Amino acid sequence: MPNSYQIKNQYHWGIANIVEELHDLRVQSLEYRNRRDNPPKLPSKKELQSIVEDLGSVLFPNRLGLPDLNDEGIDYFVGHTLENLLRKLYKQINRELKFVSEQKGESAHDAEQAINIARQFAAQLPTVRKLLDSDIQAAFEGDPAARSQDEVLVCYPGITAIIHHRLAHILYQLGAPLVARIISEIAHSATGIDIHPGAQIDESFFIDHGTGVVIGETAIIGKRVRIYQAVTLGAKRFEKDSNGMLVKGNARHPIVEDNVVIYAGATILGRITIGQGTTVGGNVWLTYSVAPNSNITQAHVHSDLFPDDSAITRHLTK
Repeated sequence: MPNSYQIKNQYHWGIANIVEELHDLRVQSLEYRNRRDNPPKLPSKKELQSIVEDLGSVLFPNRLGLPDLNDEGIDYFVGHTLENLLRKLYKQINRELKFVSEQKGESAHDAEQAINIARQFAAQLPTVRKLLDSDIQAAFEGDPAARSQDEVLVCYPGITAIIHHRLAHILYQLGAPLVARIISEIAHSATGIDIHPGAQIDESFFIDHGTGVVIGETAIIGKRVRIYQAVTLGAKRFEKDSNGMLVKGNARHPIVEDNVVIYAGATILGRITIGQGTTVGGNVWLTYSVAPNSNITQAHVHSDLFPDDSAITRHLTK
């Protein structure tokens, strides 16, 4: 009768060797970054995922909170949940600030700054709720398949992504960009919608279906904008400095004004402006600004590309 140790090791995984090799690679990586004696402690994706779920319960306690809440207990639930999640959020922000200080070679960081960021973040939650209400209403009005605002909130991936974005954007602005980016990537993993936390998005924003949508860091989106799956608001080119390194933070993504509709598969690149009231058709590739109230289709774009060839223009616009 084999003993338990023999049973556990009958497959000969070679775990000891794997652990040793991983240890050596880890040490080499830390030595390369001069971090062997002080490996970085980054914000936790798992903790932040839990925090965002709790924030959903705080913002929408009747629909995303506990199932048996009543009018007498709802405010207590919101307050208690908010208190706990802000303590957790503070710790994650503090980890980021400590990491940034270490990157700069500083021996200490200001823990009070993390508290202030968490406090200012909490103060903006009522504003977030108002914006999300406008987003949910826009989705309900913009999709004939939506039967109620409640359905939109609990089912639509576009709403999940915009909830994460509105929370992440505040943290990004307040000085916690790494925490913000992790929150955005949690939504990206869950929905296939990639919105950088730096993007500025106004009220009543609706992403229908959503998979494959990409919105870059410096994009600016106005009021009552609706976009569909596989739309990209991206950069046309990446500038480099004199040392050949990519320039960070420059304005390189589109500005989309109010009341614009962008249909599936459209790719809009560069710091261009899509004028208010414009409709951009499916699969359009657009790298130049368009006037307000335009109607951009593939045929229109091709016609502009070949202005002197009437035969090509006639063929493409049939």
